Amino acid sequence: MNLHITGIIISREYLNRVKKKSFLVTTFLVPVLFAAICVLPSVIMFAAKEEAKKVAVIDGSGIVMHTLEDNETVSFVNGSEYEPDYLKANMSDLGYDAVLLISPLDSSSQSVNADIYSAKPMGIETDEIISNRINKAVEAYRIESYGIADLERIMAEVKSDIKLHSYTLGEDGEEKISESGVYMIVSMVLGMIIYMFIAIFGGMVMSSVIEEKTSRVVEVLVSSVKATELMFGKIIGIALVAITQFLLWIVLTLAIVGVVGAVAGQNLFGDSDPAEMVQQMGISADQAETVAAVAEPGEMSVVMSTLGNLPIGEILVCFLIFFVFGYTLYASMYAAIGSAVENEGDTQQLQMPITVPLLLGFFIALYAFKAPDSAIAFWGSMIPFTSPIVMLARLPFEVPVWQIIVSVVALIATTAVFAWLSAKIYKVGILMFGKKSTWKDLWKWLKQN
Repeated sequence: MNLHITGIIISREYLNRVKKKSFLVTTFLVPVLFAAICVLPSVIMFAAKEEAKKVAVIDGSGIVMHTLEDNETVSFVNGSEYEPDYLKANMSDLGYDAVLLISPLDSSSQSVNADIYSAKPMGIETDEIISNRINKAVEAYRIESYGIADLERIMAEVKSDIKLHSYTLGEDGEEKISESGVYMIVSMVLGMIIYMFIAIFGGMVMSSVIEEKTSRVVEVLVSSVKATELMFGKIIGIALVAITQFLLWIVLTLAIVGVVGAVAGQNLFGDSDPAEMVQQMGISADQAETVAAVAEPGEMSVVMSTLGNLPIGEILVCFLIFFVFGYTLYASMYAAIGSAVENEGDTQQLQMPITVPLLLGFFIALYAFKAPDSAIAFWGSMIPFTSPIVMLARLPFEVPVWQIIVSVVALIATTAVFAWLSAKIYKVGILMFGKKSTWKDLWKWLKQN
């Protein structure tokens, strides 16, 4: 393979793509989408607050009304002067949005029943506020019924809220702060980034090969250069496009979020609940609590200390290695598939064996932070088809060096073998027209060379 010719192809692929309108559009549009993902939860929570509701209350128990304090969401008015049926029939005319009826106190259970009536369904936030207030009133009554002086104060003092402070011990005995929530976030981000790189830009290699084959441009190209030079030049050129675009995405996303944050200020972000925000983004309740704890202002020093204790250099080096060889492994297979078909509609059957391990690696990586040393996480980081994603997700949890070395060696060896096999398929398939290729055809092409 002539490196000079390959370099020319790399330059051609890179310049042709960065000059395309689609590249410019996605380069500037994706950061806007990323920034929107960061900002929208706060915007939605800020804009989706319910209008203040006015609720008439008839308290038959005598223990609830005095605990119903007004806030920006709901205000309470004592409606005991009216009959319940009259209030329900005329609530709109009387200026009320709802009627809350509290039953007389049940002495045996020391509890009440509560019903609320409104012309249209109440929002969940209002329902939760009212329900919480009633429960607190009943709890206060039950505490008082024991007749123990200052029992409520004693119970409040008894409650404990101990936060576990995590440390890791180095070989020299040095103690390092290690907040598991930070590791979780870093792990998920690393796994998602490498998956996006491989899936998006590996697919771009396949699309580029199909485009050149369909337009018959490839016939002109292979008359001047070797098919392997064309394939590897295309793979490396698109990899450079990926790196360029990724760096621009980071810079532009940070700039947009910074500008929005500076303009909106605390009005946008100050009242946001981190746990509620991440739940809106699809993270589970347990994970949301972890993120919320990490996001507390008082914990920021712990977060920064934890980030400082991460093996940043090792992570960056490993990210580069696993990206280069993981991308090359999948991109070469995508190139082979692209050479075997004449349109993207014919790729579905051939793509399946590539898509499945890629998705499997992604799903393992999403949960690697829960048990980074579990059998599935370990083998996922060893098997070359999933290791680029899973190993990066495990790195924040200090993976033994020998595991990283074995994983890298296996990945490089597998990449070399599959790149060689893909090149053999590419050389034959790129000039095949008029026939829908199958796995049997690909096997024949491998044996021809």
